[in-house]
Amino acid sequence: MSLKATIADNLAARNPQKSLTRALALQAEGEHARAFRLFIVAAEAGLTAGERELGLYYITGGGNGLRDPAAAVRWLSRAADKGDAECQYTLAGIYLAGFQKTQLEPGLFTAAVDQGTDFATALQWALRAAENGHAPAQALAGFIFSTGPDALRDEAKARHWYTLAAEAGSPQAHLGLGIALLHNATTDEPTFAGVEHIRKAAEGELPDALYYMAMIYERGIGVLPDAAKAVEYYGKAANGGVNNARAKYGYMLLNGIGTKQNKVEGETWLRRAALAGDGDAAILVANIYAHPQGELPPSFTEAASWFQLSAEAGNRNAARALAVLHLTGAGLPRNADEAAKWFRIAAELGDTVAQSDLAELQLRGRTNPRFTEPAPVQDWFEAAAEAGDDSAAYNFGVCLAEGVNLEKDEARAAIWFRKAADTLADAAYAYGRLLLQGRGVAQDIAGAREWIGRAASSKLPMALFDMGMLHAQGAGGPRDDAAALACFAQAAEAGVVPAMYTLGALLGGGHDVPVDREASLGWYRKAATAGHAGAALMLGKYLRYGIATPVDYEAARKWFEVAEKAGVPGASEEIAALQSPPEAVA
Repeated sequence: MSLKATIADNLAARNPQKSLTRALALQAEGEHARAFRLFIVAAEAGLTAGERELGLYYITGGGNGLRDPAAAVRWLSRAADKGDAECQYTLAGIYLAGFQKTQLEPGLFTAAVDQGTDFATALQWALRAAENGHAPAQALAGFIFSTGPDALRDEAKARHWYTLAAEAGSPQAHLGLGIALLHNATTDEPTFAGVEHIRKAAEGELPDALYYMAMIYERGIGVLPDAAKAVEYYGKAANGGVNNARAKYGYMLLNGIGTKQNKVEGETWLRRAALAGDGDAAILVANIYAHPQGELPPSFTEAASWFQLSAEAGNRNAARALAVLHLTGAGLPRNADEAAKWFRIAAELGDTVAQSDLAELQLRGRTNPRFTEPAPVQDWFEAAAEAGDDSAAYNFGVCLAEGVNLEKDEARAAIWFRKAADTLADAAYAYGRLLLQGRGVAQDIAGAREWIGRAASSKLPMALFDMGMLHAQGAGGPRDDAAALACFAQAAEAGVVPAMYTLGALLGGGHDVPVDREASLGWYRKAATAGHAGAALMLGKYLRYGIATPVDYEAARKWFEVAEKAGVPGASEEIAALQSPPEAVA
């Protein structure tokens, strides 16, 4: 600053009015530090304009580089008490943003912090400015009366102040009035009026109004649905900083809704929304990487980071997806304890699938109790079951049958399984198994056959296997080897290893089904390879005797030894007999 400018500032500082005049001129020139010092002189002399401008500088930190909310309130209050409507309105905004009266106590001026919205004080200042004809304050008063705490809400007063501000051309008032009309609309007239007010707010380029206009066209509220107009308004609102609009705009671009598909730009907008805290947008970005379209392989590592961002924002679907990645090791180190943590988060947010998955982890002991506190899955399931949820009834039955976090009680388990059995195959099978074995209920093999049969008709693999056994043994009904064969075949194809072994036995002869030793050999081989010791013995016999395959003593010995190690009766004798091998069987 030149010597001449310094002298001019010093001369002006001798007179409060001259200080104010020169401060305003310097402010217009962008010389805020110099203006700030002269506004102090004017404010301390009690000039209203000086008090107002000094308070505004303390809000922005534009004069000395430091924000001081308490000092701002002190100077603005002085001007506001003299009837300055702009200061009254500004104070209303400050208290609405979180400034508290307690911050005006002595000693707190330089250490003030935001402590939460003070609606009552904000309304007091807004009303004083509103009564002075200040349109933005009138709109703010309408906002507090319509959306504030219940003790302050007054629909009639909200409508009054919104209407006055709207008549003065306030976009915020048009928006508030439009939302209020739509919220209470039961007929066409207020709906049309509400849409028109929001349209006027949007014409003022108010970002929130642009977002509401997008929803109006997307949903067809008072207008014909128009995806093209919806995406246009979402785009404008997104560029105006409305995060929900960013997510919607990105989704519509990604999927070509109302506009030409643009996956790159769509992903960009979804990413922006996600990084700004939109959990739903984050899960959409995650799914882009987890389930890419085209020839690119999935990137589960990238997907995991977005699932986590969404999960941390409270999205239960993302929390469950993240748990699955931890459980399977896709894109993340395999870690059952981390999986349990995220399953629990999803479960506590009401995700019933996650509750079941978490219960399964606890039931199978796949988590370390030192790091993972057992979740009260039994309580979640019981509450939902009592409310009539069949899936929860089944899962609560599992908790009772297996003793998950409570005392084992198969009798109560049977009750809950039966309640869900009419709609859930798993519950029908579980109930049938209890009847079959007489656990918790009186044994009823015919009843067991009925319920297991219901589950088998839904292609439940283990139910198919058990139903095959009931048919083959004639338990609870007539013996039917053909029906048994069909059940075993379906169960085997679904990967049930005992069904593979039993299918091999049925096809090998001695049963009321056509003999097919090649197929029998194939199923014995599959079962033995999957670890079934009895199938290993039978496969060894087929190889030793050359049944449906060339004789192969070495291979036969290998499988006999597998069976012997597992303690299968007769395996040792077969190994000993290999010392003098018999002739092949045709």
